[in-house]
Amino acid sequence: MNRKFLARHAAWITTPTLFVVLILIWDAYVVRFQVSPLILPRPGQVWTALLIMLQDPRTLGHAWITLYETLAGFGIAVAVGIVLGALLGKVAWLERTLNPFIVALQVMPKVALVPLFIVWFGFGPTSKVVMAAVLAFFPIMTNTILGIKSVERGHRELMVSLNAGTWQTLRELELPTALPYVLSGAEIGIVLAVIGAIVGEYLGGSQGLGHMAVATMNAFDVQSMFGVIGLLTLMGFLLYFAVASLRKYITPWHESVQLTKT
Repeated sequence: MNRKFLARHAAWITTPTLFVVLILIWDAYVVRFQVSPLILPRPGQVWTALLIMLQDPRTLGHAWITLYETLAGFGIAVAVGIVLGALLGKVAWLERTLNPFIVALQVMPKVALVPLFIVWFGFGPTSKVVMAAVLAFFPIMTNTILGIKSVERGHRELMVSLNAGTWQTLRELELPTALPYVLSGAEIGIVLAVIGAIVGEYLGGSQGLGHMAVATMNAFDVQSMFGVIGLLTLMGFLLYFAVASLRKYITPWHESVQLTKT
């Protein structure tokens, strides 16, 4: 029992310990090699700059804008990705027809689309929402297609024997089976949505944490720039953790959830 308890909760000890060790190595490296604060500040300097930023109400405003852009884009990607993924997963000829276009869009450098989105949607949050949605869309759609196709043939034959229609089969069998795959795509998608919103703010915008990062860089305020990076990392981690936590509530029956309980 003690061994199982330690195995399940080891990460609560090892992860903070590793984080502290990395911070100490960072600080020791800066001190030992006398690195300029304009290149790499000490952790204490970054922490002080972060506390100063958090006292400024504008920082919270920028954070809310980035959060809105990320969640709005992610929501669009989930809705469109699941619907289109389910359609392509069920209609084989349609998937074969659209697959070359899907692959072409996937390999296209998404950063190159930012200027186009700015022309179409302006410098406001809309262009960032669209960018976040585009980046998050593909892993959700492809995982949904994979999930629909992963239904065992015996289960499909059982639904046929029960005279289940196409919609009933999709609702009762295929979508529940695809849920673990969809959630895996969503875990990747939420991270890409954060990246999409930030990239959009980098290249065209006057609001958001991405804009703050560019502003601190232009001002040669490296400590504050590291602080903004820390805020972005924390936001991305919390959003990923929130999406990943949905597994135990949406698919408690799945093996990936059951293994974490043993």
